[in-house]
Amino acid sequence: MDFQLTRNQAGRLVLTLTDGTVHEGVLPVRAFPVHAPENYVALVGVEGKELVWIDRLGDLTEDMRSLISEEIASREVMPTILSISNVSTYSTPSTWDLLTDRGATRFVLKGEEDIRRLAGAALIITDSHGMRFYVADMTLLDKNSRRILDRFL
Repeated sequence: MDFQLTRNQAGRLVLTLTDGTVHEGVLPVRAFPVHAPENYVALVGVEGKELVWIDRLGDLTEDMRSLISEEIASREVMPTILSISNVSTYSTPSTWDLLTDRGATRFVLKGEEDIRRLAGAALIITDSHGMRFYVADMTLLDKNSRRILDRFL
């Protein structure tokens, strides 16, 4: 790669290009976080301009890959739904009680259009506050969870 990536004393990422230009406070942004989380990452400057494009994180050194992964993990929050225990009603808006990889939670689903199908049997469900929840494969959920989802799909 034609750049160096380090973390400064304040904990911010510092990008140094081959021409010696230094950019402090860069942010890694995934282009396709669900479909290709290890590919297509942009390093974006504080002005919002793309500074470096990375096709594959696997092409980077372990140190740079680790810095990027740590930074993304500190900003990205998309809990994975493990099971759906209850919904208040089968019409919308409805309140959902569920278990995620980050613990039990409750949210309000405004409408069926807030459940988006992805490739295969994956889903993204967006709650009334804009928080996104991920279902990796709805066919692997328990019977009750699948029954609830089927009523909304």
